[in-house]
Amino acid sequence: MLELGSGPGFLARQVLEAMPGVHYTMLDFSPAMHELAREHLGSFASMVRQVEADFKTPGWPIGLGTFDAVITMQAVHEVRHKRHVCGLHACVRSLLKANGRYLVCDHYVGPDGMKDEALHMTVAEQRDALQLAGFDSVRCVLRKDGLVLHSAAMD
Repeated sequence: MLELGSGPGFLARQVLEAMPGVHYTMLDFSPAMHELAREHLGSFASMVRQVEADFKTPGWPIGLGTFDAVITMQAVHEVRHKRHVCGLHACVRSLLKANGRYLVCDHYVGPDGMKDEALHMTVAEQRDALQLAGFDSVRCVLRKDGLVLHSAAMD
């Protein structure tokens, strides 16, 4: 499993506690975040591979390998403009094994969500970006507190 924008390791810890034995890769551009993650993960830190890379730069996926799942929580908008999101999703698709799954949770634009329409996408725009990136099966799994979780896969 690969986590994009892993930050201080909060999601990683939840996954590692729930799925003993999972091979987990944390990708973040910040050495400080990787350090915080090691502290937060405690004994779980030895079970992860930390990769320092910036998914906003070309070539970031080179050498990562392939994954059964890629997850990201509140990181996609870090591409700094929604016009770059489809390209990010296409890179992720290239990292997934056959029958792999991509779980994407991020803020959305709307009455109960964010206001910056250049940075954040509507729920429909998020779905469309995943489909344009080549995912056949895209569904909204959860929408809560200004966040939406999409599941994407290849059929």
